[in-house]
Amino acid sequence: MQHDQSITKSFGSNAEMYLTSPVHSMGADLDWLARAAAALDRPKVLDIGCGAGHAGFAVAPFSTEVIAYDLTDSMLEVTAATARERNLQNLSVRQGTAAELPFEDARFDFIVSRYSAHHWTEVPRALSEVRRVLRPGGQVCFIDTAGAPAPLLDTHLQAVELARDPSHVRSYSEHEWLSMFQTAGFDARIEQEWRLALDFSFWTSRIGSSSERISAIKTIWSGAPAEVREYFNLKEDCSFDVDVLMVVAKIAP
Repeated sequence: MQHDQSITKSFGSNAEMYLTSPVHSMGADLDWLARAAAALDRPKVLDIGCGAGHAGFAVAPFSTEVIAYDLTDSMLEVTAATARERNLQNLSVRQGTAAELPFEDARFDFIVSRYSAHHWTEVPRALSEVRRVLRPGGQVCFIDTAGAPAPLLDTHLQAVELARDPSHVRSYSEHEWLSMFQTAGFDARIEQEWRLALDFSFWTSRIGSSSERISAIKTIWSGAPAEVREYFNLKEDCSFDVDVLMVVAKIAP
């Protein structure tokens, strides 16, 4: 699939950057995931779109098993190597797409995804697969950048995301996430929302954005109306703030 190739191209040569990225390696949401895993009493965990493995690392000390699952081999190599360095013997890696999970029904107690789903072309199908492999009584937690709450704002956000990275598909709004989870058979809620500051230089360098793409982003921001620039707290160097949300769900009765 051509989009899968785009993801591999975007992330394949930059896996180490995501291991050390402050956005990905730190955050109160990682502490929340650890507490949630601890509360589930040694769960079996699936981390979909694991990237460099940070969500899996957070939950592994409290879990029976963690499978870090990603499309990009180099991300999995970084995750596996880091797990060995940290002596996380219960964490293993598996390659594949979110829309086709190669696991048996009711396999996992806790399924997580962090900063990945905005790259997926088939989120509803992926959520259907998540429901299939989640055991009754299990829990799901998705964390991702969110679409902006008004069309004018959202158009600019999606444009700069796509200009930066051709593997970007869509950052979904709170309403879109809850609707997709409901359609897939979940009871879902927004557990947390926050703003994330993105340093423009690091945001573009960690994905390897070309000079042409960087120029395109700057052009979009320079032409943005005042209400857009204010909402995203746009800085002189094109650094800006983005919305993030955490969706928590269980299978609906």
